[in-house]
Amino acid sequence: MELRVQAADKIEGTVNAPPSKSYTHRAFIMAFLAEGVSKIKDPLYSDDTLASLNSCQAFGSHVNQQNNYSEITGINGKPKTPENVLDLKNSGTTLRILTSVASLAEGYTVLTGDKSLRTRPMQYLTDALLPLGVSAFSTRNNGKPPIIIKGGFKGGETYINGNVSSQFISSILMAAPYAENCVDLKVKGNFISKPYVDMTLDLMEKFRVNVDYERTENSFHVEPQTYRSKDYIVEGDYSSASYLIAAAAAIDSNLTIKNLVHDSKQGDKFILDIVKHMGCEVKVKNNEVKIVGQGSLKGIEVNLQNAPDLLPTVAALGAMAEGKTKITGVEHARFKETDRIHTCAVELSKLGVLLTENKDGLTITGGVHGGVVKSHMDHRLAMAFYIIGLKVGNIKIDNASVYNVSFPDFPNIMKKLTTGNGT
Repeated sequence: MELRVQAADKIEGTVNAPPSKSYTHRAFIMAFLAEGVSKIKDPLYSDDTLASLNSCQAFGSHVNQQNNYSEITGINGKPKTPENVLDLKNSGTTLRILTSVASLAEGYTVLTGDKSLRTRPMQYLTDALLPLGVSAFSTRNNGKPPIIIKGGFKGGETYINGNVSSQFISSILMAAPYAENCVDLKVKGNFISKPYVDMTLDLMEKFRVNVDYERTENSFHVEPQTYRSKDYIVEGDYSSASYLIAAAAAIDSNLTIKNLVHDSKQGDKFILDIVKHMGCEVKVKNNEVKIVGQGSLKGIEVNLQNAPDLLPTVAALGAMAEGKTKITGVEHARFKETDRIHTCAVELSKLGVLLTENKDGLTITGGVHGGVVKSHMDHRLAMAFYIIGLKVGNIKIDNASVYNVSFPDFPNIMKKLTTGNGT
């Protein structure tokens, strides 16, 4: 599906942030692993999170899925071997977490997905699992899906490099309580995207699992234990809200976004500091954010090491800002749904943006016009280009419906909030 976006005069109104994708993934999987019945309230139902929820059922959990909650019957750390290969679509989070979880099932589990998912690097994780007694390997012997996991998680000591994906760390930690013995995990080198691991630890604690985390040493110790059932309300998603915030910052606006927890563990709440430094007025009160935009932004230098998913959003803001914007610290964004540094550079260039593609980011000189861009089947690129369309008009986005991966209601919400927008 292609999406055409015309310039908007103003953004105003009040809206609830969509539920957090990261917390929904983790809550579904911990509830499925737990003892007893959990109710996950206000979850995000998107292509990605449904990949996790459907996988929980494939592993033997009973799921009662309703509009505003999912009731999940846990399997107490003893998943059944799925009857078939699990197609995880485009969900990298599901793939990474379930690679460790699948070792708790007897027999063999096969995880695969769409063309994009089959390019995602997995060797670091499978190598780190080997000393823990977990046999997981690529069917094509290239370190990428499809991945076959043999049942058995003995525990022990291992390490993993921290500079590729925090999901590898979350994966091992989430399965570790059901290993036969203690698990000791050491993160070596540069520990990127720490907030995502903080989210994992936050939710593990809520499901009554204890993890000893030595922050100075970047090491984790997990004793054998059991997740306990939990009624849990999913908080709002700063990642998805970043598109609303960025759009409001770029044009005249008076926008209030509710359900954004002010002390959230989410790294992407950094978007509030970014638009503030670019010249937008931001007010945070309790669990809501108010954005007042004047339609004028200035370029900044920003390190997104701990918030790599913000790269397309900030790149779009830089294209619309006055002066230069330099984004650093996101070399790991090359291993997302696409090589996001490169695809952002390619598509923004089509819109007349002057930029330099660097090893770990982009240097962007403000100035952008309309045109035709591709999403590269990446939800974050599609929504970032939509923001530019609201500012300059005449943007056509090919394969735009990929926003369903994380924010299914995105176009409808934008239409309700904008005036003068001929989308």
